[in-house]
Amino acid sequence: MGMLFASIAFSMDSMLPALPQIAEELSPQDVTLAQLVLTSFIIGMGIGTLFAGPLSDRFGRKKVIFAGSCIYVAGALLAWQAPTLELLLAARVLQGLGVAGPRIVSMALIRDLYTGREMARITSFVMLVFTIFPAIAPLIGYGIISLFDWRAIFLAFVLFAFISVGWLILRQPETLPPESRRPLNLGKLWEGMVETLSVRQMQLSILVQALIYAMLFACLSSIQQIFDLTYGMGEWFHWLFAAIALLTAPCAPINGRLVVRIGMRPIVSRALFTQVAATALFVAALMLGTAPETEVWIYFVWTVSVFMVMGFTIGNLNALALEPLGHVAGLAASIMGSLSTIAGALIGGLIGQLYEGTALPLAIGVAVLAGIGGLIMLRMPRERV
Repeated sequence: MGMLFASIAFSMDSMLPALPQIAEELSPQDVTLAQLVLTSFIIGMGIGTLFAGPLSDRFGRKKVIFAGSCIYVAGALLAWQAPTLELLLAARVLQGLGVAGPRIVSMALIRDLYTGREMARITSFVMLVFTIFPAIAPLIGYGIISLFDWRAIFLAFVLFAFISVGWLILRQPETLPPESRRPLNLGKLWEGMVETLSVRQMQLSILVQALIYAMLFACLSSIQQIFDLTYGMGEWFHWLFAAIALLTAPCAPINGRLVVRIGMRPIVSRALFTQVAATALFVAALMLGTAPETEVWIYFVWTVSVFMVMGFTIGNLNALALEPLGHVAGLAASIMGSLSTIAGALIGGLIGQLYEGTALPLAIGVAVLAGIGGLIMLRMPRERV
C-alpha cells in the first residue's frame, strides 16, 4: 500500500526539478504555466477518484488497481512524446485518472481489514512511505535529467508502476469477496452517495481535507520557483526538498502511536492551529524585511511545518470519515478523495499562480486555510474509542 501511495508522490515531486526545463521548452512566454504540470495531474486524480471506488466495490480491489495502473502508464507514454504544453497537460490528466485507482482503492482495501483507530494507525505507516518518498523523488528526477532529459522521467514512471502493481498482484490477496460486492446500479450508487454525504463526519472531513490539500498543493506548486527565483538556491533545490521530506517523515509513525491514546479529532485540531501560529511567525519575518540569507532558512523551516500537517491529519480524517461507512467504503472513499482533491488542487493552484517574487501570498493563503480548517474541526463529532 505504501508503494502504491508513493506513486502519487513520485509522479508529482520528481517533476519539480524539471519545471524550469519544461517552461523553457514549452511555455517560455510565462514560466508559471509550468506549475500546471502538477495541477493537471492532481485534477485528473481527483476526477478518477470518483469512479475508482464504486468500480472496486463491483469488480474487486485488485482488478481496479491494475486497470488504473494501465491508464497511468498510457498517460506517461503520451507525456513522454508530447510536443506541446497542452498535450503534456492532457497526458498528465490521463496519468492522474489512472493513479486514482491505486490511490483510492488502497484506502478501501485497508478499510476492508481494519477500522477506527487501528485503521488510523495502519494508514499512518502507509503515509510514512508517502512522506519519505518525496525525499528521493526530486533526486531521482534530477539524476534522470542530468543523464538524459526531462522527458525520460515519464519512462521512470512506467517502470515504477510495473514494480509496485506487480508486487501487489503477486503478494496481496483480494480483500473484497464476491458475495460482498455491490452491483453498478445507478440507483444504488445514488443511494450510497446520499448516505455518504449525509454523514456529518464525512462532510466535515471533506472540507478539512480540501483545505489541507490546498495548503500542500500551493506549497508544491511554488516551492521550486521560491527556492530558485526568490532565494537563488535553484542548484540546491533537490537536496533542500529531500531534507524537507526527511524531516517530515517521522510525523506519520508518531501519529500512529499518539492516535491510539489521544484520538483522531484532537490531533487534527492541534496540528491545524499550530500551523496557524507557525505561519503567523513566518509572515511577520517576511513583513519585517529579514535578510535573504536568513529568510530562506525561515522559509525552509516553515515549509517543513506545512508538510508535517499531512502526517498528523490526512490518515486521521480518512479514518474518521470512513468509520461509520464500512459497508460502502469504496464509494465513500471515492467521494471523499475526489471532492477534497479537486477542491484542494483548484485552490492550491490558484494560490500558486499568485507568486510574484516572494513567499508572502503563499504564507497568507496557508494561514487562512489552516485557520478555517481548525475552526471546522471544532464541529467534528467525537470518534468511537
